[in-house]
Amino acid sequence: MSAAAGRDGGEGWWRGGALFLCAVMLFATVDATAKHLVGRYPAPFLNVVRYAATMAVALAMLAGSGRLRFWRTPHRGLLTLRGLMLAVMGTCFMTALLWMPLAEATAIYFMAPLVVVALSPWLLAERVGARQWLAVATGFAGMLLIVRPGGQLSWLGTALMVAAMLGYALLQLLTRRMAGKVDAQVQYGFAAVICMIATALPAPFFLPAVWPGLVDWMAILAMGFMSALAQVLLILALQRAPASTLAPLNYFHLLLALVYSAWWFGRWPDGPALAGIALIVAAGLSLTLPARGLRLARAPSSLDSRQSP
Repeated sequence: MSAAAGRDGGEGWWRGGALFLCAVMLFATVDATAKHLVGRYPAPFLNVVRYAATMAVALAMLAGSGRLRFWRTPHRGLLTLRGLMLAVMGTCFMTALLWMPLAEATAIYFMAPLVVVALSPWLLAERVGARQWLAVATGFAGMLLIVRPGGQLSWLGTALMVAAMLGYALLQLLTRRMAGKVDAQVQYGFAAVICMIATALPAPFFLPAVWPGLVDWMAILAMGFMSALAQVLLILALQRAPASTLAPLNYFHLLLALVYSAWWFGRWPDGPALAGIALIVAAGLSLTLPARGLRLARAPSSLDSRQSP
């Protein structure tokens, strides 16, 4: 690699990293806003409004790039399943926030990359070594410290958050199956439409008892557009740097969840939960940091690092 290419690659990674961090901040803010709103309005109602905003941005993006007929893409079955996993993930995540503290819920959600490692030998025929299995075991131990069967966390909220985490893991596996086969913008648009349809079906049965006022409507719509903007920033980031080099920045989301949990909701995780969060972060970073190196000249991979619940 020439010196000029090295400089371009380094500059590209910093730009990609800045965009990625902005996306992560938006994702964390969406989660905190959902936690704030879900106590007053049903999760299916909030989800359908959010995905309506997301779909509008996705369709505008596809129209601008001349890809509005995105349904003609190959792998429609996998794309539909991927969109359904995103809808399940978003619904379970938001509903779980009724009973789960934000920081603990986000930490369980971040078990997904470790579950991907555990499932990849069977679903992707990938080889997993002893170091990766140790990371999976460490992350699972961290989740047990957070959940602590018989502890104070709601079993229903925990079950829903585990379902959201498994949905996220399956979404990542499906995205990796389509890596290099379907454009990231098409994946985004397809998922937005499927999520909108899937969340619209139950929404009429979960209408608010009291409709939102102007301030709450603004918060709900802002949540949708922040989620959409975060997806756009994520695509732009992955066009500038490989997903594998940006993956460690995902854990900034968990730090923000801790800040929001303490500042917005007045809830710090207790000592064992903080230890569990630290174990999950350490396990996740052990899988991503060694892979990073300085491979800045590699082509960006598909949209597999983060999806908003």
